[in-house]
Amino acid sequence: MDKKRYFLKVFRKAELKYGLDGKRLAAEGWAHGWQTLIATIMSAQSRDETTISIAEKLFDRYSDLKSLAHARYADVLGIMKSLNYNKTKAKNVIACAKMLIDNFNGKVPSRIEDLVLLPGVGRKTANLVLSEIHDKDTITVDTHVHRVSNVVGLVKTKTPAETELALQKIAPRKYWSRINRLFVLWGKDAPGRDKVKLLKALEQ
Repeated sequence: MDKKRYFLKVFRKAELKYGLDGKRLAAEGWAHGWQTLIATIMSAQSRDETTISIAEKLFDRYSDLKSLAHARYADVLGIMKSLNYNKTKAKNVIACAKMLIDNFNGKVPSRIEDLVLLPGVGRKTANLVLSEIHDKDTITVDTHVHRVSNVVGLVKTKTPAETELALQKIAPRKYWSRINRLFVLWGKDAPGRDKVKLLKALEQ
């Protein structure tokens, strides 16, 4: 199988199905880069709808990076009480805000090497932030992208990091930053590991 041609076939179907979908994901639609970063940290292992609602409450309470950096842990935890892994995330968002101010002049770094130094930021979050904030060509691999890519046969990998590298080899760079949104919406639409059902979801 020509994986590059197969990727284009699958990608174009996903774009046709989900390209105009207005559903908002957790990293989208924020006024400031630091809000995009914090919301993405909060979104790990949590539903986008839940994350967005809680992030909006957080940013209403702390409208700038400085106020969040000086927030009381108990207050932030109270806002995040219905979020998965809320204790860890509350600590991370405060620490991340402090580090942005102390180490990066309050700006979200534009290099992945710097981003992954921030509390709560792994490679997935870093790639998504680079794409959303800095318009860089990155492939963000979360559980949906990893599962869908493997089930439909685009890649054969065991970890999201391996999936990212494998997709880089078969996907034209100009499409990299769009893979996450399309495949996440596709993955939400078609849970499970049935290849036929996943591919059929693109036809409906």
